[in-house]
Amino acid sequence: MTASTIGSRDDLISYLQAALALEHATIPTYLTAYYSIRSTTNSDAAHIIRVTAVEEMLHLALVANVLNAVGGQPDLTRPGFVPAYPAHLPDGEQDFTVDLRPFSPEAVETFCRIERPGRAPSADARLVPTPDRERPPLVASPTAEGMHFYSIGEFYAEIIEGLAELAAGDPELFCGKPDLQLGPEYFYSGGGVLITVSDLDSAQRALRFIAAQGEGLDSGMYDADGELAHYYRFRQLQLGRYYQLGDRPDAPSGPPLGIAWNEVYPVKVSARLADYPEGSELAGVAREFNADYGAFLALLTRAFNGEPSLLEEAVCDMFRLRDGFNRLVRNPLPGSDGLHAGPTFEIPTDRAVG
Repeated sequence: MTASTIGSRDDLISYLQAALALEHATIPTYLTAYYSIRSTTNSDAAHIIRVTAVEEMLHLALVANVLNAVGGQPDLTRPGFVPAYPAHLPDGEQDFTVDLRPFSPEAVETFCRIERPGRAPSADARLVPTPDRERPPLVASPTAEGMHFYSIGEFYAEIIEGLAELAAGDPELFCGKPDLQLGPEYFYSGGGVLITVSDLDSAQRALRFIAAQGEGLDSGMYDADGELAHYYRFRQLQLGRYYQLGDRPDAPSGPPLGIAWNEVYPVKVSARLADYPEGSELAGVAREFNADYGAFLALLTRAFNGEPSLLEEAVCDMFRLRDGFNRLVRNPLPGSDGLHAGPTFEIPTDRAVG
């Protein structure tokens, strides 16, 4: 087995900061697809995407609890926290890009690739070389230059093992302030329970829950609460039916899902501010949305740093962004051959925390 890439508390904190960025990176792509769906249509798909986005918020909170427990400081406002889309997110031995897409077969395929279970052939194969390219992968090793992980599941396996090794040699590893922990009373989505972290066991349980709910890596199709892992939820959209207990992964036998791919605003894929005519009303709306999203991340940062009651407000804020989405996705983008505008998630870097 290869040596751990987590040899110190600082290494661990770097990994957990990367985990925060990784869990967040899926939220803009899920929300873009969700808000591109025309109202009163595609209710099955909208529900699946919405619930998954809320559970990504739970994952953020769980990572923040682990980070706080080992003396780190979660910061979702730091420059570069939000990736520039399209972003590379390696899965298995192939790379693909995560785009900001309208709801479509291509978007669902991306969702499945993000969440797809992927176990390396051996522990020695957990890390693989990163090809030379302009954009770095989101699950690169923060400590092993030029290497990224075989899958998100293997990324979390590295953190879980690193925690155990550090805890064995450092009885003071879990030195964080208990009052920074977010408990289950601050998250009401029904998509899992917020685990407070105070020791190795609770930290590993929190991280295993994230991997299981996303990929179903260790627990199969269902997580510990009996809910379908995210990967299999999205597979339902590809296969056209809901799963029932006892179904095989590629053979759901439940009720059919009604999907109307044409009942979607044709949002430009991964739009950037440079695509908007300078001085236009749409450019102003796009910049306003980015500022609002930055405020949402600042609110989450406060929730993770001593104001836990703000977490519920932040979950609501994620869907209060609806107006900004609608002002963009319902309007054609000049010079884009009939494509519509969309959020760019280019967050201003001059926003102070709090």
